[in-house]
Amino acid sequence: MFIGCAEETEAHILEAQHLSPRDTWNYAWMAITGLANLHLGRYQQAVEALRLSVEANRNYPVPNFLLAAALSQLGRQEEARSAVRAGLALNPTFAISRVRAAWATSSDNPTHMVGLERVIEGLRKAGAPEG
Repeated sequence: MFIGCAEETEAHILEAQHLSPRDTWNYAWMAITGLANLHLGRYQQAVEALRLSVEANRNYPVPNFLLAAALSQLGRQEEARSAVRAGLALNPTFAISRVRAAWATSSDNPTHMVGLERVIEGLRKAGAPEG
């Protein structure tokens, strides 16, 4: 994603999961799959992957916030707000400004930046804290 190739992410993750089906980090791989779909504007696919990530590890806050972004982009605001609340219960210091700062310093690739803005827009629409 950071080099502008989000469309390739899911295939790589599926191959990794095939090679290591009991990987204890599967929840994180599903979150990354969801993030890649968010970057591409594939919001329903993002929701599906992120729900799997949440189910696989309920103590990992990241997919809750990403799920909120995807749901809000689909116009499912009540579900999105609920996902934000679940994420904040696990990470009360979460802020959109921190997400933007962390991801923006990871890459200046224009394609990545467009995808990042989709995520940020979704987080805002879901009611995530700004900073």
